[in-house]
Amino acid sequence: VQLQASGGGLVQAGGSLSLSCAASGVIYRINTMAWYRQAPGKQRELVAGIIRGGSTNYADSVRGRFTISRDNAKNTVYLQMNSLKPEDTAVYYCNADVQDSRSYNFNDYWGQGTQVTVSS
Repeated sequence: VQLQASGGGLVQAGGSLSLSCAASGVIYRINTMAWYRQAPGKQRELVAGIIRGGSTNYADSVRGRFTISRDNAKNTVYLQMNSLKPEDTAVYYCNADVQDSRSYNFNDYWGQGTQVTVSS
């Protein structure tokens, strides 16, 4: 199983960016999908998560500005980021709890990370 993230970049404060992350491989189903971020010198933190049924949760710092969504048919998770702030600058990682179609075991997978930079 591989997670391929895309959509990062450079934006001015107040702007918007969209991230996407597609899972591929021997996938039976995916439970939770999430976005994390890690800024220089800081620990990786949860930004937003979404379960298969669509319920979501957000970090307090992004609630009301970011929206997580998913397309179960495409095994893809999205993050729409609006009203971006310089403190949102970080490498963003997608994460998925995947049940593979061979063993039916659940495993945790990470994407490669995509840089988001917000200038002031």
